Amino acid sequence: MIEDTAKTESKKAAKKEAKKAEKAAKKAEHRAGNPSENISSLDEEDVSTGKYGTLPLIRSDPSSPKRTFTYLKDLNKSLINNVIWVRSRLHAVRARGKQCFIVLREREFTAQALINVSETVSKAMVKFSSNISKESIIDIEAKVAEVPSGVGGCTQNDVELIVSQIWIVSSSLPQLPLQIEDASRPEKPDDEESLKIRVNQDTRLDNRILDLRTPTNQAIFRLEAGVCRLFRDCLTKQGFVEIHTPKIIPAASEGGANVFTVSYFKGSAYLAQSPQLYKQMAIAADFDKVFTVGAVFRAEDSNTHRHLTEFTGLDLEMAFKYHYHEVMLLIGNLFTEIFKGLRDQYKTEISIINQQYPAEPFTFLDPPLVLQYPEIRKMLAEAGVEIGEEDDLSTPVEKLLGRLVKAKYDTDFYILDKYPLAVRPFYTMPDPQNAKFSNSYDMFMRGEEILSGAQRVHDAQFLTERAKFHGIDITKIAAYIDAFKYGCPPHAGGGIGLERVVMLYLGLDNVRKTSMFPRDPKRVAP
Repeated sequence: MIEDTAKTESKKAAKKEAKKAEKAAKKAEHRAGNPSENISSLDEEDVSTGKYGTLPLIRSDPSSPKRTFTYLKDLNKSLINNVIWVRSRLHAVRARGKQCFIVLREREFTAQALINVSETVSKAMVKFSSNISKESIIDIEAKVAEVPSGVGGCTQNDVELIVSQIWIVSSSLPQLPLQIEDASRPEKPDDEESLKIRVNQDTRLDNRILDLRTPTNQAIFRLEAGVCRLFRDCLTKQGFVEIHTPKIIPAASEGGANVFTVSYFKGSAYLAQSPQLYKQMAIAADFDKVFTVGAVFRAEDSNTHRHLTEFTGLDLEMAFKYHYHEVMLLIGNLFTEIFKGLRDQYKTEISIINQQYPAEPFTFLDPPLVLQYPEIRKMLAEAGVEIGEEDDLSTPVEKLLGRLVKAKYDTDFYILDKYPLAVRPFYTMPDPQNAKFSNSYDMFMRGEEILSGAQRVHDAQFLTERAKFHGIDITKIAAYIDAFKYGCPPHAGGGIGLERVVMLYLGLDNVRKTSMFPRDPKRVAP
């Protein structure tokens, strides 16, 4: 009886094993025809091990393979089927089932990448990718694939990257104080929805590192660098020498009280309001034509759209032979060359900026328009605004004048010559024909002043008289006056505010948009 029972149990077990083997065989056959359904067995051993993760902070193996990286801007159909490495920021991520789509960003360029579960990519790798924080820097190895229908929202829209490896180089915190997408949205004054999601100026500046990553800001500061390059190149070609002037000075360079006083050992010194005095000294030292690019400090409690307490000055000074207009017109033509250079060489940047901050194209005449002070007084009077013969122009009057000039001459740039002497610094040369006026000029863009310049007093005795007239302590500028005691050629020049030039060229509403880390009466950080 016991033996019969054992035989029965043995038969049952054999039958069970046979069914189990048959079932396993059928599953294997089914998997052979459907590789994607074989994922669970692959995941058990994680076929992607060694193909994803976080790179060490400091790599100590000099023998590790060197990778050649491709820039996102270079991704196009010519690379289809190539396997490449890319380093970029993770701009956006979206997981969907066994797939993870990510958008890569490198400055203003974006591309789509896909991590897709397969025989060589595990679920664990997809999950890892979907959990990477936005703004992290990542390295990916990927195959370039064509996307016939295009990739919406990406600059590189005719290809995508099929990822085979993904590594975190530097991880971002998951919570961002502002979203790059929000900081990049077009700002249209007549669009209520646009205004609702606008990132305000203080939020941007408090989180400037993130804000600077937007395509618009990348373009603004490349164009700003272009202004400096064009300024240097144009002047260097004309025989100018670049010099570097001190920023700690013994007396207020422009006169007046709008200076920052600094403790200087047992005494006091000042931060330079201008390189003016030192440019002139260089001319007295026979350098003939000089320019400088550097920080300028103004202790003015002006919380306006165009004032900063520290900005970048583009200054030049030049000896002339017969008349200060030699210098004035050279500067005017310099601006023309800069405007041409920006128009011709920075079309892409201007287009990107205009997408977020729409503006009318900047217009200018070649040669530039020159108006004299009596002329503009007449223009303003005809528009119903009276200004005195010796009055300066207020900001609202400057803007009105800019509109009048634009309407009459179709230019956003013009030169205003023969300013009243009473509103100019002590070192400005008076007009020999009319004591109320001076051999000085300002230059304007879109109705706002961007350069103030003049012929300088180059005679030591006369300079002393002018300084005393302005109430300046002669002992504090003795070295400056002494520079003209041994003969100095007639000369003139001017100072340009870089950030203001870029702001007005692009038609932006605030100079803080063109200062990488702006300083004003309420902000000294970051």
